[in-house]
Amino acid sequence: MPPSDEQRTDDPSRRATVPPGPGRPGQGRVAVPAEPATQQRAVAALLLALLSLVGLLSLNYMQRGVYLVAYALLASLMAMWLAVSALTRARRGRTARPRGSVTATVIAAIGIILSTVMLLAFAVFGKQLAEYGRCLGAASTPSDQQTCQSEFIHAVNRELTTLRTNGSG
Repeated sequence: MPPSDEQRTDDPSRRATVPPGPGRPGQGRVAVPAEPATQQRAVAALLLALLSLVGLLSLNYMQRGVYLVAYALLASLMAMWLAVSALTRARRGRTARPRGSVTATVIAAIGIILSTVMLLAFAVFGKQLAEYGRCLGAASTPSDQQTCQSEFIHAVNRELTTLRTNGSG
C-alpha cells in the first residue's frame, strides 16, 4: 500500500531506503548532494575544459597557433585536475558526484589529447606550417590558395618520407 500524504516526505534523511542485497550494491543509501565548494570546482573544471576546446577550434592563424595550442593544453590540464579533485572530494565525503565533473573529465581528456597531438605536429612540421601561413597570407585568389595547399602537402610528404627513412635506418 502506498504511503499516505502524511507519511510522504521530501527530507532525504527520512526517506525509506531499499536495504542493500545481492545484486543491488549501494541501493540502500540516498545520495547526499555534493558540497557547494565541490560543485563549484566541478563547474569551473567544465568551463575550463570547454574553453580549451574553443581555443583549439579557433586555431586559424598558423604563426601564433603554437601559443593557442599551449594555452589549450594548460587549460585542459587544469580542468582535468579540478574535475578529478572534485570527484575525489565527493567520494571522500561520501556525497553524490558533482554535476558536470564527469563531463569535464571527458572533455579535458579530449583537449589534452588533441593539444598534445597538435603540439607534436607543430614541433615536427613547424617549418612547413610557417611557410604555409606565409603563402596563404600572400595568396589573393582561390587558385593561389590551392597552390599553397598543394605545396604544403608536398612539403609534409617530403618530411614524412625523411622521418621514415631516418627512423628505419
